[in-house]
Formats: sequence, structure tokens, C-alpha cells
Amino acid sequence: MEVVALVSGGKDSCFAMMRCLDYGHKIVALANLIPEDDAVDELDSYMYQTVGHQIVVSYAKCMGLPLFRRRIRGSSREQGLKYNVTTGDEVEDMFALLSEVKRQIPSITAVSSGAIASDYQRLRVESVCSRLGLVSLAYLWKQDQTLLLDEMIRRGIVAIIVKVAAMGLKPSAHLGKELAELKCHLLQLNESYGINVCGEGGEYETLTLDCPLFRNARIVLDDFEVILHSPDSIAPVGILHPLKFHLEHKPNSFGTVGDSAIAQENSSYLYEVDGAIAHSDVEKKQETLSPVTTVDACTNIDLCISKTGKKLFSIGCWIQDPCGTSEGLKTDLVAVLSRIENQLKEEGLGWMNVLYVHLFISSMKEFGLANEVYVSFITEQKCPLGVPSRSTVELPLVQVGLGHAYVEVLVTKEQVKRVLHVQSISCWAPSCIGPYSQATLHGEILYMAGQLGLDPPTMKLCPGGPTAELEFALRNSEAVANAFGCSIFSSAIHFLVYCSAHLTSSEKEQVEHTLRSSYITSLDCSNTGSYPTILYVFASDLPKGAYVEIKPILYVPSPTNDDGVPTREQEAGGSLPASSEAFSAWSAQYSDLDDSCCQVHTIGGKICSAVVSVTNDIALKICSTTEQLYHSEEHLKALARFCAFQLAKILIDNGFSWDNLTMLRFYYSVEHPVTADVMSRVFSEAFAELEEGGVGSCTPDGVPIFNIVPVSASGCFTSLSDIISCELLASKV
Repeated sequence: MEVVALVSGGKDSCFAMMRCLDYGHKIVALANLIPEDDAVDELDSYMYQTVGHQIVVSYAKCMGLPLFRRRIRGSSREQGLKYNVTTGDEVEDMFALLSEVKRQIPSITAVSSGAIASDYQRLRVESVCSRLGLVSLAYLWKQDQTLLLDEMIRRGIVAIIVKVAAMGLKPSAHLGKELAELKCHLLQLNESYGINVCGEGGEYETLTLDCPLFRNARIVLDDFEVILHSPDSIAPVGILHPLKFHLEHKPNSFGTVGDSAIAQENSSYLYEVDGAIAHSDVEKKQETLSPVTTVDACTNIDLCISKTGKKLFSIGCWIQDPCGTSEGLKTDLVAVLSRIENQLKEEGLGWMNVLYVHLFISSMKEFGLANEVYVSFITEQKCPLGVPSRSTVELPLVQVGLGHAYVEVLVTKEQVKRVLHVQSISCWAPSCIGPYSQATLHGEILYMAGQLGLDPPTMKLCPGGPTAELEFALRNSEAVANAFGCSIFSSAIHFLVYCSAHLTSSEKEQVEHTLRSSYITSLDCSNTGSYPTILYVFASDLPKGAYVEIKPILYVPSPTNDDGVPTREQEAGGSLPASSEAFSAWSAQYSDLDDSCCQVHTIGGKICSAVVSVTNDIALKICSTTEQLYHSEEHLKALARFCAFQLAKILIDNGFSWDNLTMLRFYYSVEHPVTADVMSRVFSEAFAELEEGGVGSCTPDGVPIFNIVPVSASGCFTSLSDIISCELLASKV
């Protein structure tokens, strides 16, 4: 991509440009914001002083690139972490600056910034990029600062300290020193006082005098003065004010360079960006985007709905289309999302209450079209607390009469959640440029978006096949988990592993072996008490043609009171399903079946995850037949009855009720010629029978509490396909 780099004069923005080159991008312009003259005070660092302005302009000459500059007219009016477009805010000056860059150089598609740890800075750059249709590149984001500092120095960043404001840094001793000279001292201060070695906490600021990007010249500082702003005995604050500098020609460089002068600012390298702030074409398109959303044309579509739980619940919506009369993905997805939107409205809720979206489509070739429809419903404007996390897979929907789109959403009635939505491409974890986030934390459960085996800085699938992709997906999941202070190795509740149906038998075994060797054997269950439940689901296709996609659900404990007593939210619960004579009869019927078909993972009586696998061996015992005709309705009824019993038993044994149910799916293989409506009917009858037996209310709103999901195969092992796999999550938090 062709990139415009936001530069301040410091080490971070320069090194971010170097990283852009590392990953094959081309820097074609620089952009710089400076304050109005009357906004400058003595605490401002070198970049806000007259000579400091000239130094930053000199970067353009050193690199042989145009520099676009704008004086900041706004102020910091929007104080929230997440930026909302605000007239008069300084972010709008960045918008105006980058708008002009894009107007003059239309080939630019990305913006580089030096953000390392500041969400405040990153989110504002991402907001502007989103409005302009540009990609944010933040290759220093979330990087280990000690390693980052070492790499900057090793790769030739020559930067001096121009501001100090931290314990252990003294204006008289450290201002003007090169970063390389102070490396050991900074590491020692980090160990002693916990300072950020890259200065991310404002401990110090730098001025870059030379780096490999400066192909024409380096900057030589001839004279400066030290200004002591605060003579505090513990953490004095001082700045270095440049007074004079010149450019020193580099051998084999092109063009000429000379001493700094005001004339430089009038050279062809500098473009002053003035004028009013105008809306971009991308913004205008977003404002006029009409929800392909109205569903007048979809009134003849037979839509079905499911709903679990009460306070935290899932809503599923699919199309009953056994005759295959669907008009296609766009029509079906509009109908399904509209139906969910209406269901939310009926309950006084909206998309802002949605934590997670499972998007099942009939063809990954239409992923772009599905996204287009999706973004017309779910936008950042509708989700002020953050857009939901999402996973998207291709399933054989048409084959079983479910049309082209099937959506399940996880909903909370509370508007309390923590969302991680990083749109910048970085080395940290894969970006989420669209309206879906990496992860959403609600209560004590972290719901993570489906993670592919992507190389984050390139956003391409890693080479090496399925096992390599799995390793990268685990690494990416761990990076996201760490951002919430947890780990997939010590906090996992449930692990759903999507695999491509195109995997060979050998590749399936390798994936399972890799998950066992790289993940399961490294699990630390001291926080959660037992191993997470694990389910493999084979999908027709995955995004980007991936072999593997993982979707972890993690436990993130809420804070406790000072005396260690759990908060009120942690204590909340529900009444147990009542055992009955009928249920006892069911127990006796299945007494000869051991619990090997069940995986159960509970945490403190608050969270329950379960997977029930109906294998061929189990089915033979249930159906009492030697014929494997499990696709007959009679046999399916028997299997559905067994599944319903096992799930009820798991809830009873662990102190949960149907009201605590947040998710319940039944996966079945399309290898068995059974339509989805038949599967739905037999499970509905099984739960109705269970309810009649006195084991709680399984259909409190008169709709199914489960979703029937057709797949290529599923099971607890890649080599052993279940006839039916049950996936359950219940929560009291």
C-alpha cells in the first residue's frame, strides 16, 4: 500500500515508517500537525517551537518526500476514550489534514502512526481513517517496549532526549543525550520505578536526528537551551529548546541540502493545509447508506426464531426453505437480520445489547456481499459501547432447506460490556477493520471473535498448512486474551475449533495432535478447576480459505470486595430444575450409558459449559438396533430424547436452570439425508416431553431454546464424527 506517515519528530513515528517498509508498503508522504502560535507555552516540547517546526519540515528534505502540515485550530473537546465526531475537536484537524493528502495523492490507501500503548491516540487515528476509507497501520502497537527500544537503536534510529518528566531523569544530565547512551539507564529505571522504557507514560520525549529513512541528509543540532519547567527534587521537568541546526549531506544521496532557513518552509517539500473541514466522499456514502434493511420484499419468507435464557440469552433466526425457493444470500440475510432487529425492539433492546454474532452463510464466495448487508444493520453509531464480536463460516444451509443465511446473536439486557476493537494493522493480533470486534467481555465471560491463522502485520494466512495456521490462531487468541488480563492457557471455559471440510484424514489428525501438544498439555487449571470443553466442527469453508478457525470462550473473574466476598453479580443465580418421577424413569433408561459422551466444565457454580457427543456407539445402544439408520425419524427422536435428558441432567447436577441457558446448539452432519425442519421437530418434541416430565420450563416464550446447525461433521475428536453434537453454555453472571 502507499502510505502517508503521521510524524511528530520523535523516534516512534520514524520507526513506525521503517516497519511499514519491512512489510512491503511504500511511504509517499508525511503529515504533521502543529498548534496555533497562541497555543504554545514553555512546557511544549521542541516540536512546538519555531526551530522545531523547521526540523520536522527538514524530515521531508532528508527523505525526499512531500510534507503536509496543518495548524491545529480545535481543542480536545471529546474527552471520552472512544472518539465521536465533535465539531471543534483537534481530531477534526487531523481529518482535514489527511483529507487534503488523500485529495492530492489519491493513490494513498493507508496511514502510519507510532502508537505503542495509547488507546486514546490509536482510536482517534482509526476514527479518521475509517471516515476517509483509509487503513490504519500501527506496527508498534502493543509491542514489548524493551525489545522495541533495543530494535530502534540497533536499526539505526539516532534520537536525542528533548523532554524529561520522570523520577530518575534529570534535565541537566539527560537532555540532549542520545537514546543509545541512555538505554541501560532507562532499563534500570524501569526495573526500579516501573517507568515505560519507550516513554509511553510521558516520561520523556525524543527528536530523531537520523535514521535509515533519511537517505539525503542527517540533522545536526548546533545549539540549544535547556528550560527547567519544574525543579521538583524527585521528578524535575525540563525541555530542550533547539536554537540552530543544519543538514549534513549523505554520500550517494540525490538532490542538494543546505543549512536550515525559513526559505525551507517555502520549498516544494512543504504543503500548508488550511481551510474549512469538509465531509469526505466515504462519510457521505456512509450517511446516505440505506439499510438494504427494509424487508418489504421479504414478507413471503418463512422465518423461524429461537431464544434462550432471560437476562443473558441467544436469539437465533433462520429460513425454513425446504423447497429451495430462496432468492439468494442478500435477500435472506436482510430478512434474518431484520427479524432479529424486530425481536430486539420488541424486548426494548437494540444492536447495542448484542455481545456476539454467529454469521452462517451458504457460500464464502459471497462474504463481501454478506458484509455489505451486515454493515447496513450493525454500525458503530448503533453500538456506542462497541460493536459485537463475530465469527463467520460457510455451512451447507441450502442442502438442508435453510436458505442462504442463518444468524445467532448473544444478547444482554444490560448495557454493560467491555469491547476490544482494534482496527489498525499491527504486529499484535489480526485487525478488525469492519464493524466487529476482537473480543467482548460481559460479566465474567470473554467472548472472542473467530481467530484465523493470520500473520497480523500482513493479514495473510501463514504458510505451512493446517497445523501452522492453528499455531498462529492460538498465538493470536493469546494476544487478545492478554489484553483483558487473562490467558487461553489458564482461563478457557470452552474451545470451539472450526476446521475446513476439505482437510484430509491425515491433516485432521495433525490438527488434533497440534492442539493437544501446543495447547491442552500446557493448560493451567488452577483458576478454572478443570479442563475446558472442546468441540471440533467441520465447516464447508472458512474466511480467506483458511483450514482452521478457533473461537475460545474465557473466564475473567470480577473484582471481589476487600474481604474477598464475591460481588452481588457473582452471587446471582436461578432455581434448579425440579427432578421428577418421569425424569427418574429416563435416568433408569440410560443408566447403562456412562458419562464418556459428556464433557462438563463448571466454574464456581456460576458458569457451566458442556458438550454431549452422540457417537455411533452411543446411538447403537440408544436405538437398540444393529442398523445405522439414524436418519430415520424414529431413531432421531430417540437420539434427541437422550440429548435433552443429558443436558437437563448436567444442569441439575451443577445447580443451573433453563433460565441460566445462554447458548444451546445441536450440530448434525449433512451426510445423513435429514432436513433441518425434521431435526428441529424431533428436538422440539423431546424438550416438550422433558417439560411435561416436570424438569423446568424449556420453552418459556413458546419458541425453541436451541439452534439446529447443519455441518459437514462434528465431534470431540477430529477422527470421530458424531451423529449429533450438543454445545451448551449456562451462566449466572
